[in-house]
Amino acid sequence: MSISGFSFIFWRLAEILTLIPTLGMLAWFVDFYDQRNMLTPRSILVLFIVSVLAAAWAIGTLFLYSRAKHSAGFVAFVDLLFVGAFIGAVWCLRGITQADCARWDQSRAYSADFGIVTVNGSILGVDVNKQCAMLKAAFAFGIMNCIFFFLTSIFALLVHHHYRSERVVVKRETHYSRHGHRSRSPRHSHHSHRSRSYV
Repeated sequence: MSISGFSFIFWRLAEILTLIPTLGMLAWFVDFYDQRNMLTPRSILVLFIVSVLAAAWAIGTLFLYSRAKHSAGFVAFVDLLFVGAFIGAVWCLRGITQADCARWDQSRAYSADFGIVTVNGSILGVDVNKQCAMLKAAFAFGIMNCIFFFLTSIFALLVHHHYRSERVVVKRETHYSRHGHRSRSPRHSHHSHRSRSYV
């Protein structure tokens, strides 16, 4: 296997490892809205659909790599389509970049008794909005997959070029015997005729 083939497989695995958590987080939102009989926002739904299709494509082309390399040009074209799809999906979810998902919380009080001295105060902690953080993570994974699918598209083209240069065209030579019969074997078979005479 060539270096481009190994690189293609490596980045395919990176795509799958980033798409699986993206699917899990966005599926949680789809289920959340579905249970409340509400329509899932378009910004979430677009990235969810693109992620599902991309994950299926990435897993399929990874497990069928031996067949996919014969049509690596087509694989590169589809990967470029996914680059465009992820760019569109990330653009739909761009509003989450303005959200502040974490804030400092000082409401947690504590008291420590050291015998003679008692210390009272408040703990400074971070309060994280779970839904906001999940959307930001999905947004980040979407950007990462734009890059990953672009890389696999390039490596698929390199695999296609490497595969085409490795193919050897075998020419079969056709030989004719004395009697006009066609033989596909590269070796000629010479038959010796024995004649017997009876006196």
